[in-house]
Amino acid sequence: MALGKEKIEIYRKKLTFRRETLAEELRQATAQLINDESYYTDSVDQAAADTDKNFTLQMKNRDRDVLWQIDEAIKRLDDGSFGECERCDEAISEGRIEAFPFTTLCIDCKAELESEEHRFPGRN
Repeated sequence: MALGKEKIEIYRKKLTFRRETLAEELRQATAQLINDESYYTDSVDQAAADTDKNFTLQMKNRDRDVLWQIDEAIKRLDDGSFGECERCDEAISEGRIEAFPFTTLCIDCKAELESEEHRFPGRN
């Protein structure tokens, strides 16, 4: 299934919008984390604040990874490989692309990879 120009542009707009939105959220969250100099005299309150900050950092790292995946998807749009499974070279279903526009694997290869990861944890 080769995607037509119209579909490619639709996905490019979706990915670009999602990238811009996520990048702005990351900028704001980063500024907030940098400017947050909360210190508590109570050690339990400080531990809770530190835990919250650590959780926020983990979420922002995940968001940064998503940004990278979106950038890679846009590159695939540019080079014509968008919508092709990087493992089996077959077309990725449009439904999967709709759900995860930055996916690199068809549903069968994704399931196979997850099965392998489950059988051999820590190998990737």
